[in-house]
Amino acid sequence: MTQATQIADWLAAQHQPMVDLLRELVDIDSGSYNKPGIDAVGAAIEAFLAALGIPVERLAQSKHGDCLRAAVPWDGPAMGTGGNAGGNIVLMGHRDTVFPDGEARRRPFTIADGIAYGPGVADMKAGLVMNAFILAAFHKFGGSPAPLVGLFTGDEEIGSPEGRPVIEAEARRARVVFNSEPGRVSGNVVTGRKGGVFSVMRITGKAAHSGGNFSEGISAIEELARKVQAIHALTDLERGITLNVGLASGGQSVNTVAPWAEGQIDLRYVKPEDRDDIMAKIAAIIARSHVPGTRAELTIRGEFLPLTQTPAAKKLFELYV
Repeated sequence: MTQATQIADWLAAQHQPMVDLLRELVDIDSGSYNKPGIDAVGAAIEAFLAALGIPVERLAQSKHGDCLRAAVPWDGPAMGTGGNAGGNIVLMGHRDTVFPDGEARRRPFTIADGIAYGPGVADMKAGLVMNAFILAAFHKFGGSPAPLVGLFTGDEEIGSPEGRPVIEAEARRARVVFNSEPGRVSGNVVTGRKGGVFSVMRITGKAAHSGGNFSEGISAIEELARKVQAIHALTDLERGITLNVGLASGGQSVNTVAPWAEGQIDLRYVKPEDRDDIMAKIAAIIARSHVPGTRAELTIRGEFLPLTQTPAAKKLFELYV
């Protein structure tokens, strides 16, 4: 029996252990700003791997979830030639989700008609389980053509503000990287994706009683509303450019002219050169005041570059299918 057959047969027999680990991960709240929850998910993965003898390194992050790096011991020669043929094979995924605290308690992990449900079950805790078991399989049977590394980060949903340097350093040492995000509904594998910039605009106005001193107030919320319209107008679907102010907040009471407001902006784009063009237009919108007396500033919280399909990526896809 070949190593490939041994690995495939072993993985096929791990259905219930996979479900058990997935249940454990899904039932932990791990929104991007919940560092204790993200680290708890990491601790569960670390415990699973460590029990099998797979060493795990924890790379501490100050604000967001720590990064975990698991390495399957390997002593064979790399296969292939040229480029990064001698580099690592990296299995990558993130432990944070988009869901608020309490979501795991409100709708815990369940299975109905063979389909698993729960916060983060697809994006992307199932992918984390898959990566963990692949590491386990190659650790048990061997057969990897190159050093095998699992990278589990903690802040991808907000653009990897702390995790990005860790990802970039690992990618530069890699022969190939597999990211276990869910594919499309059709089951298609993703070989290219948009880039993204996550930013926040903060606007300052002047508080005043909306009844007795209305004319003395300067509404930051009104300024925010005008800027949101201008930013959304930058969307160009034909070029694959979308802008969405997905979160907005401001003001201090219903009867006070709002002294502050903020909106969080999600920019997605296809071509690398479009990034600076759109960000310059956003900056111009931020600099222009529609409501006299307001001030605004823009802060980038995180971003990632587009994944463009290169000839090497196309070849990898053809090997996969």
